Amino acid sequence: MVNRWIIFLCVGFFCSSAIAESIKPKTEKINRQEIVTQFSPTLNSIDKLSPFTLGNGKFAFTADVTGFQSFADDYFAAGFPLETKSRWAWHSKSGNYQLSAANEEYSAYGRQVNFPTKMDSPAAQWLRQNPHDLPLGRISLLLDGKKINPEKINNIKQHLDLWSGKLTSSYSLDGQAVSVESVVHAERDLMGFKIDSALNKNSRLAFEFHFPRGYDFSVKNTPDMDWQNNQEHKTKILKKSKASLVLERIVDDQVFTVLIRWQGKANIEQVAAHQFSIQPVNDTSSFQFTVEYLNQDSPKASAINVKKIAKSAKKYWNQYWSTGNFIDLTHSKNPQADELQRRIILSQYLLAAQSRSDIPAQETGLISSSWYGKFHTEMAWMHYAHWILWDRSDYALPMLNWYQNHLDVARNIAKNRGLEGARWPKMVGPDGRESPGGNPLIIWNQPHAIHLAEMLYEKTGNKKILKTYSVLVDETAQAMSSMLVWDEKNNRYILDSPIWISQEIYTPTESRNPTYELAYWRYGLETAQAWRVRQRLPINKKWQEQLNLLSTLPVKDGKYVAIESIPDTFDNPASREDHPSMLAPTAFFNDAYLDKKIMNNTLDTVLKYWRFDTKIWGWDYPMLAMASARLGRDDAVDLLLMKSKNNHYLFNGHCPQVGADLAVYLPANASLLTAVAVMLEKNAAGEFIGFPKNLGWDVKVEGF
Repeated sequence: MVNRWIIFLCVGFFCSSAIAESIKPKTEKINRQEIVTQFSPTLNSIDKLSPFTLGNGKFAFTADVTGFQSFADDYFAAGFPLETKSRWAWHSKSGNYQLSAANEEYSAYGRQVNFPTKMDSPAAQWLRQNPHDLPLGRISLLLDGKKINPEKINNIKQHLDLWSGKLTSSYSLDGQAVSVESVVHAERDLMGFKIDSALNKNSRLAFEFHFPRGYDFSVKNTPDMDWQNNQEHKTKILKKSKASLVLERIVDDQVFTVLIRWQGKANIEQVAAHQFSIQPVNDTSSFQFTVEYLNQDSPKASAINVKKIAKSAKKYWNQYWSTGNFIDLTHSKNPQADELQRRIILSQYLLAAQSRSDIPAQETGLISSSWYGKFHTEMAWMHYAHWILWDRSDYALPMLNWYQNHLDVARNIAKNRGLEGARWPKMVGPDGRESPGGNPLIIWNQPHAIHLAEMLYEKTGNKKILKTYSVLVDETAQAMSSMLVWDEKNNRYILDSPIWISQEIYTPTESRNPTYELAYWRYGLETAQAWRVRQRLPINKKWQEQLNLLSTLPVKDGKYVAIESIPDTFDNPASREDHPSMLAPTAFFNDAYLDKKIMNNTLDTVLKYWRFDTKIWGWDYPMLAMASARLGRDDAVDLLLMKSKNNHYLFNGHCPQVGADLAVYLPANASLLTAVAVMLEKNAAGEFIGFPKNLGWDVKVEGF
């Protein structure tokens, strides 16, 4: 049995790449710049839900139509914040609590186990909210020393050049023409602004820098900035000269420097404790300044002008768009082609601008705060799989390296719960500490580390990857193995309660054998076993026993249901909301063990009866599309672009989540790109599985 399994495993894993190579599509030369330029957005009026973001993947600045953040309060009231953020910026309010203070005892893995799920205490609330991400400040344009009334802005033309990473904002202010160029450096937390207007000549324009206490901690998602508690933070002038202002910011345990430099003459005024303005007093209509944010570990910052910042940004974005895979749908006759191409281009831009930090991205990226700034590890695959599939694997490495660097954290969690190996936390800040709440009962985050490592290996074929991530893969699988429970009555291994399954509507203590998680467990253990074979290590006999005796996926009335213990998915309308997670095994890893006829019937029933108008998420639609494509259907694009709740992409490319108070939701953008890559897989006839030619698709690709 074992020897046959090894032969099957080797054939399955090693020959699949050869088969893929034999049907690899011929690449065609595409004018990438032309397409990126075609879908670079231009605003001709104020759109409070579509400000534009400039960023380098680790630092970002979001601007209104003035090229600054002059109307931040108006935009926030409409539902979209204007912020300046860097992923290193965190702070914790005073408190000395241990995670064990939130522990509750459950029956798990055949014994009593503590999980930090108790939330009715100050300790639990503090541990959930801290550390918290910190907004760096706000930069606004003033007219005659006062805030600008949006009604004074006319003749608006704001263009975001995606190819060069430059934002150009032109408008009339009080009857005078204003032109602003805004750029962000490719590597540094550094912005540059060039302002041309006759209003500069008579010193009518000024630029305000305002620093908040942080966020309103009482709001989990998209909180407003705290401008009230001025006594709880400090802004010190470290140095002031004719051409620069250096400030030190102290917010709880976070200390950083703000370095403002300008060209030409200007007056500096400290308006309030945390509020400064710079007013040009030169005789020319042009004024330039730069702003850089430096954390305590930053190297000494050299002076650099706006032109050089723009040159740096242009080089970064030109290189980004010129490398990796590319798709051109512009020759298609299908009426959905332009909208899909727009979403693809803007999603690629938004992710490269916000989602490349060593600390993994939160779901709102570098635009606003969500879940107190924390990263959700169950979103790791949604955030990072697309980088690998679009041949930008280097951008996925920060996630895998994060796993590597936090193995000790995961080992400690496993030890505390009586598990082997490394059990990954669900909701984490920069220190990797688990956050209390229902989070520790989520388990579908666990196999992601294995899945991403396997994708990277399959994509590159680099055997060094096996060595680099072998411990990560093996210890992740060890924890998965020790989380399985033997069901003596039915002679099988099960995933037993407590589980907060991916469709987050079921009581954790009543949840057993959820479909997605159960299939993912098989995928994870089989893949980890394959890694052992590739490295000429003996197979893990315990894992093999568990794989041989693992529960089958729950089926009822010819359809896969979400969970075995409560198989009411298609009987109870209340169970048909949130993620239709029973589709995930086909969508995410094309599970070879399930019955495609049953899965096809399941998808049909989901499309007919799912309550898309209630609780649903932006990555669910890409999941539907991937399932459709891999089942050989022709409705993948229809599902990807379904006109339904939480699948509307704004003019700036973002996908807000109604009901969750999220103006931004990067897992939707990232999953859309993953879905497109899956839809570009080829069938036996050599056709793209998600773009049938008979539906008017003319698809050109580079890579894939």
